[in-house]
Amino acid sequence: MESAAARPRPVLTAGTVLPEDAGRAALVARVHDPEAGGPCVAAVRGERVVDLTAVAPTVSDLLERDDAAEVVREADGGRAWRLDDLLGAPPGQGDVPHLLAPVDLQVVKAAGVTFARSLLERVIEERTGGDPAQAARVRERVVRLVGGRLDGIRPGSPEAAKAKELLLAEGLWSQYLEVGIGPDPEVFTKAPVLSAVGTGADIGVLRASVWNNPEPEAVLVVDSRGRVRGATLGNDVNLRDVEGRSALLLSRAKDNNASCAIGPFVRLLDDGFGIDAVRGLDIDLRVEGPDGYVLRGRSSLREISRDVLDLVSATYGAHHQYPDGFALFTGTLFAPTEDRRAPGEGFTHEYGDTVRISSPRLGALVNTVVPSEEAPPWTSGVRALMRSLARRGVL
Repeated sequence: MESAAARPRPVLTAGTVLPEDAGRAALVARVHDPEAGGPCVAAVRGERVVDLTAVAPTVSDLLERDDAAEVVREADGGRAWRLDDLLGAPPGQGDVPHLLAPVDLQVVKAAGVTFARSLLERVIEERTGGDPAQAARVRERVVRLVGGRLDGIRPGSPEAAKAKELLLAEGLWSQYLEVGIGPDPEVFTKAPVLSAVGTGADIGVLRASVWNNPEPEAVLVVDSRGRVRGATLGNDVNLRDVEGRSALLLSRAKDNNASCAIGPFVRLLDDGFGIDAVRGLDIDLRVEGPDGYVLRGRSSLREISRDVLDLVSATYGAHHQYPDGFALFTGTLFAPTEDRRAPGEGFTHEYGDTVRISSPRLGALVNTVVPSEEAPPWTSGVRALMRSLARRGVL
């Protein structure tokens, strides 16, 4: 990729990021406000964003309340901001109010290989050793030998065990097939607490990566009791060349500066938006390059191989607790294979790409791709948040 340079940024407005039924939705935002000296928990009410920090100092605290949706809709708030002003703020500029990722103390977890199509792409990465030049040749062979055998197989079922035996006999078994159709899903820690970026921010890709892509996903937001309280959108940026060399490089492939985007808002579950609505979400992706290149894709949770609540159960339970809750990326159907740079190499990002991930019920998460090494540094962690809240007297 060429070096990042100053480029025109996407123009974001309330109309382009809000869910289509925003008037009926309980939407939670986080706002960096220099006047307050730190992050504010906020409710999105039309085109106004209302500070609720005095009611709930963190999003984690808010989601512990059984009346969270009522609080978001009706509680008296403090200061208010125009949503358009927050969206128009320059990314990474701390002296103006702007939107942050709408989670805070929640651990950011991710489930991988939850869709059959993306499962095959992970196998291809492994077989190529992360070399994009081999992708087309390996893809043809893997799809021909493996693809049809996985149709309709439920992970962990006797049919899945039989398919594993056949693939082992032919030398085609993979660690990705193990988590894709085996009894246990892949669940890993995607990013440190408070490190995710929000809509409008830069999103980072390591300079060393030459084969990478966005991963548009639904993100469940879960409280300390394992209850799904809301949903939002996420970009689980994937460095295919790094993970393809070895799955033990997952942390280098996934956890880098600005490599995790979540937003624009957490939509709380309520009578009009329940877990079945989450199961039916369609997520659209649009990548626009600085050279006019356009890539489109779609991921539908209706095609997920493991139910979203099964993924929650694999993350939380007697085996693992999260006192401040967690945000769980649920995986993606999308795995771009169309060529961008050279025949047979498939898709990879260019610096300056605008990535728009959207869903009618959740709104739009929009970010601009830059080198992770040039993204605004992550400087505000848990200590800074606690000090800020203590100064405001809300702890």
